[in-house]
Amino acid sequence: MNKIIIINGFIAALVIAGLSSWLLWSTAGDAAHSQSAWLGYLIMVAGLAVIYVAIKQVRDQQCGGLIGFYKGFSIGLQVTLIAAFFYVLSWEFYYQSAGQDFITNYQQSQLSHMAEAGATDAEMAASRKDMQAFAQWYDRWYNRAMVTLFEILPVGLLISVLAAALLRTRQTG
Repeated sequence: MNKIIIINGFIAALVIAGLSSWLLWSTAGDAAHSQSAWLGYLIMVAGLAVIYVAIKQVRDQQCGGLIGFYKGFSIGLQVTLIAAFFYVLSWEFYYQSAGQDFITNYQQSQLSHMAEAGATDAEMAASRKDMQAFAQWYDRWYNRAMVTLFEILPVGLLISVLAAALLRTRQTG
């Protein structure tokens, strides 16, 4: 079981970290953050689809075709944690090597959207102040790691729940 989990975790990590890195490098400095966020989550779903494969492999190869929800969920969670670890590492590598302007670009993008929507000067000033505080908080590596982890973790948990529910089997007879 461990071999299946590790292999599928690495496959998920390669897909997610690889495609996410490509997305980041290809859109560096681009203000299209909302579109790249949706694409980023789509990449996560595609990479974490191997959770289904991992649970099915364990069920069919090691459990005689029977697996309960909790064991399936546990397998999905372990695959998710491996993928999440490498996702966080890849973001930190990107951030340290080329992403230092990420927060500035994101803030400018958000302020532009606010201005287009007709935000008042007071609203813009309050938003700038909040964004400045967030930028200082985000400058610490452990805060970045936590934010990045909480991007991928809910996606992996949801896919784990769905795959475990779909693949669970009950002994008949």
